[in-house]
Amino acid sequence: MFGRISHRYDLLNTIMTIGRHRTWRKQAVETISVDTEGVALDIASGTGDFAFDLLQNPLITQVVGLDFSLDMLRVGILKAHKRNLSAEFLPVIGDSHSLPYGNNSFACATVGFGIRNFANIGRAMAEMLRVVRPGGTVVVLEIVKPQGFLMARIFPMYFRTFTPVLGGIFAGEREAYDYLPQSVQGFKTASELAVTMENGGLRDVNVDLKALGTVAIVSGRKPG
Repeated sequence: MFGRISHRYDLLNTIMTIGRHRTWRKQAVETISVDTEGVALDIASGTGDFAFDLLQNPLITQVVGLDFSLDMLRVGILKAHKRNLSAEFLPVIGDSHSLPYGNNSFACATVGFGIRNFANIGRAMAEMLRVVRPGGTVVVLEIVKPQGFLMARIFPMYFRTFTPVLGGIFAGEREAYDYLPQSVQGFKTASELAVTMENGGLRDVNVDLKALGTVAIVSGRKPG
């Protein structure tokens, strides 16, 4: 599915969020200490936007962009080349549930708009915690189920109606974009996601809600 929409993924992100996804990613990156130094890991890296924002920190020398979709990573590779970041962006095909890296390998880890697609969030979270060095930050940016009475009713209806239509018009993939509202409806609220991250071992977990509570930046620190 992600391979079929890779060529229009960035465009649809911009249209569906009215361009706000760029601001949310930058705000997610800002939860990581500015003195974080070394190699970062971006899981479900897709077309690489989160990785490129991480590289705005001059102390982050490289970002490993891990994703299971080769087609999505190919778009990221082309974007890295255009940005003169081919040496800093390291695309890897891999599984978030079984990361091919040793313990304490990365300065920080991020997931942008991908964790709701994981088959086992607890296992993926444990893997992120394992590969991040003590004191490092794990950041998740994700569409969540809103908790307010009104938005909890209006948002799913809006999302189910308009997302497939936009996907059909701009990507020619209405069926693929039917999946997006379904994945959100089956996902967690921001509070539930924060509890999952705390149960996974992260400390100082913080939730920052965006877009009337439909998007959350959830960050935490690995003890040590």
